[in-house]
Amino acid sequence: MLSARALALGAFALFMPLAAMASDSGQALDLTTHPFGYAALIIFGLAYVLVMAEEFVHLRKSKPVIVAAGIIWALVAWIYAEQGQAHLAEQAVRHNLLEYAELMLFLLVAMTYINALEERQVFDALRAWLIRKGFGFRALFWMTGILAFCISPIADNLTTALLMCAVVLAVGGDNKRFVTLACINIVVAANAGGAFSPFGDITTLMVWQKGIIDFFGFFKLVVPSIVNFVVPAAIMFFAVPKLKPEASSEDVHMRRGAKRIMLLFLLTIATAVSFHQFLHMPPVIGMLTGLGYLQFFGFFLRMSHHSWQQRNEDKAVLVGDMTPFDVFNKVARAEWDTLLFFYGVILCVGGLGQIGYLAMVSEVMYTQWGPTLANVTVGVLSAIVDNIPVMFAVLTMNPDMSETQWLLVTLTAGVGGSLLSIGSAAGVALMGQARGTYTFFAHFEWTPAIALGYLSSIAVHMWLNG
Repeated sequence: MLSARALALGAFALFMPLAAMASDSGQALDLTTHPFGYAALIIFGLAYVLVMAEEFVHLRKSKPVIVAAGIIWALVAWIYAEQGQAHLAEQAVRHNLLEYAELMLFLLVAMTYINALEERQVFDALRAWLIRKGFGFRALFWMTGILAFCISPIADNLTTALLMCAVVLAVGGDNKRFVTLACINIVVAANAGGAFSPFGDITTLMVWQKGIIDFFGFFKLVVPSIVNFVVPAAIMFFAVPKLKPEASSEDVHMRRGAKRIMLLFLLTIATAVSFHQFLHMPPVIGMLTGLGYLQFFGFFLRMSHHSWQQRNEDKAVLVGDMTPFDVFNKVARAEWDTLLFFYGVILCVGGLGQIGYLAMVSEVMYTQWGPTLANVTVGVLSAIVDNIPVMFAVLTMNPDMSETQWLLVTLTAGVGGSLLSIGSAAGVALMGQARGTYTFFAHFEWTPAIALGYLSSIAVHMWLNG
């Protein structure tokens, strides 16, 4: 909490003329005690209530935050214009818009590749293979968890969780106990796997694009992430039923070009890393170059489609779809609601930072509490509020921390969402996919075990990297 002295100064500032809130010409105004500042906080709070209630009110999460962002920056611009500093508000909003543009274009390329792999039936083929092998529930519990942990650093944790959940639902059938435990394990594993890779989670991507930690620096979190996944999984394992479902005969073939698109995705990641590490360019430039790889390959698939179709028309089983590949269909299928949600969140948090609230919070958390307690708290907050605004707020505060502490907040923001089912996109998605079986309270029953993994991963990180 703020000290009595700070509260007294804040109360005094409320009655000061607004012009006195700016220390020098060209400095940001302190609007934390101005009525417009309070109004911005209320608007953001109301918008986020609607975001968290998306499942119940069926209002897309992007809509309230986009409107809130516009209103908040309108309030900021109004005050700055009155003080003759409209250019400062304009510069600030342009800076936030540039940060969003880099994030959006990066994610757009990644989503396009994931959609292309999905359309080429890569994920369906993996799911069918797992079901066809006829593993027991306990073996599947570990296999789906380990695969979620290993796939999420390359694909995003949401796509990974949905893929593994489809396997669990296909095999588990009516065994609610197995489905529930496997879904919890998948959420924890996907979030943990995404915590040590810039491509695994939005929060790690933001930290990497900001240049705070280089690409290979994230791999210091591999062992803490493994601990975060294994500890609760080992506890839950003993509750998994000792049953073996019947194997399925389902067989799914990957479509033409699937393996080459996988290689192109890895090449795109390598290009983005190289642009950032060696050329000191934003990673998004490398990702967009990689989109060009996919476009050229899509052109090749389309131009050679007719001759390939003629060569295979006499076969009993055609490996692939007869529809030509179109890369722009994959772009159109990107999660635009999610991308626009990021826009709203980044602009909202940026507006609150321009008002002065983030500096106030940074003073309390990172100066009075200390960075370790503050970063552990960030992880807990990300289980209640989405980790994206929390991490963007930390990056906007930009507290003076060592690499160990920046890695700690990256870890906690990434895995803290596993504490509750609503704390991560993977958890929310699985509640919809396994509706009625994997629920908030079913997840909450195992929160103590997940919290033990959370605290253990922090301890291991501080021991290894502290």
